[in-house]
Amino acid sequence: MQKSKIKIFFTFFASLLLAIPQNSFAFPIYAQQAYENPREANGRIVCANCHLAQKPTEYKVPLSVLPDKVFETIVKIPYDKTEQQVTGDGTKGGLNVGAIVILPDGFKLAPKTRLDADLKAKMKGVYITPYSPTKENMLVVGPIAGETHQEITFPILSPDPAKDKNISFLKYPIYVGGNRGRGQVYPTGEKTNNNVFTSTVNGKIQTIKQTDKNSEVSILTLDGITKMVAVPKELPLIVKLNDVVKQDQPLNNNPNVGGFGQAETEVVLQDANRIYGYLAFSISVIITQTMLVLKKKQFEKVQAAELDF
Repeated sequence: MQKSKIKIFFTFFASLLLAIPQNSFAFPIYAQQAYENPREANGRIVCANCHLAQKPTEYKVPLSVLPDKVFETIVKIPYDKTEQQVTGDGTKGGLNVGAIVILPDGFKLAPKTRLDADLKAKMKGVYITPYSPTKENMLVVGPIAGETHQEITFPILSPDPAKDKNISFLKYPIYVGGNRGRGQVYPTGEKTNNNVFTSTVNGKIQTIKQTDKNSEVSILTLDGITKMVAVPKELPLIVKLNDVVKQDQPLNNNPNVGGFGQAETEVVLQDANRIYGYLAFSISVIITQTMLVLKKKQFEKVQAAELDF
């Protein structure tokens, strides 16, 4: 009975910890906990639910790959390295980055035993994991330092149709997402301190009180009701006492310098026999054309000899 009570207590404590928003630079773990599939039905990757600003993300992948081969793909997450973000504790710091790659079924992260020295060097400081135990074709990485990882290399192992009958030699889509900087919304719906805080009502700013954590802005409505908006103290206010504000009017400048972007591309799982067949066809065409040219030259020589007679 005593053991049962202890177990219930620890279960409740763990649940409480998970429910509290954590001060983190990037939140790939949040997506893994909240979404079974990171790509929604409309094609949007769920990271965009927390990283609200839109930024570019690029992806490089070979046009075609052979079965059971390791190939290199690169996610590019460009941003201005001189920019700094508001961190979880309110101080300024460099941007972190993270990425997600959604591969076709059968494709997965290449095992370390299959990596060459060049790939191992490119992956130094980068820890890539499957999105979940059941989705090895979906890979996530981050948060990692953006200053040294604006390009993240993913070593991928292609499937072999000879070993997996569910795989065919086809063209497959690949979906990629990349974020730089912290998100603006926790999965619980609460705002992070990397955000714009707005007035909840129309009215006049009555008081601005500074606390250890927040700037508490009291707004008096026309009905005589006072509403308070707490703005994290590290975010400078752009309003002052007696200012008249409207509902949804910003009370501070937007501190966010990061954002999220996604891209998609295609890769062909190529049959080696098709390549050999194409090469054989090309060689036969070259030989045929060469023979025709030689035959034509021979015919021209015969004509020239007949004219001489």
